[in-house]
Amino acid sequence: MQVQESQLLVVGPGEGKSIQLGKGMGVDFKVWGHQTGGRFAIVEHPIDARRLVPPHTHLMEDELSYVLEGRVGVRIGNEYAEAGPGTYIYKPCGVPHTFWNPTDQPARLLELICAAGFENYFVEISELFASGAGKPGGPEHEAISARYHETHFMDWVPELKARYGLKLLGEP
Repeated sequence: MQVQESQLLVVGPGEGKSIQLGKGMGVDFKVWGHQTGGRFAIVEHPIDARRLVPPHTHLMEDELSYVLEGRVGVRIGNEYAEAGPGTYIYKPCGVPHTFWNPTDQPARLLELICAAGFENYFVEISELFASGAGKPGGPEHEAISARYHETHFMDWVPELKARYGLKLLGEP
């Protein structure tokens, strides 16, 4: 593990590595876990119009999202909400959740991941999807997810797609 040598960490606008998670959502890396001693990581998620992230549960980390632009819908457990710019959304460890862009305009979330490490999952699945060897929810994706203690389930997908006019990440 690489350790941050300086205590000062400054990430300016537009800085950081950016990747795509298949069709529909990206990841802009702002703060990596190795820079914080593993305490947290920060990414931004640009989300295309009408895109749904596969429902999932994290067993190792909490996530706190902050809506930077657009609107974002969430389901956490059996509760639904829609949030606009300036809104915080807490997604606790062990609770099933998903999020989506319910509009025809792009959205952007800032995501604080505690504890760090899960940001590396995004790198792995981005490489998988870019290679064409796997798709969201496929067996290769699930193998990577298992290493990061994340499970996906698709029970919520038909209702959410119909209710909000969404496409799952990776769908044309």
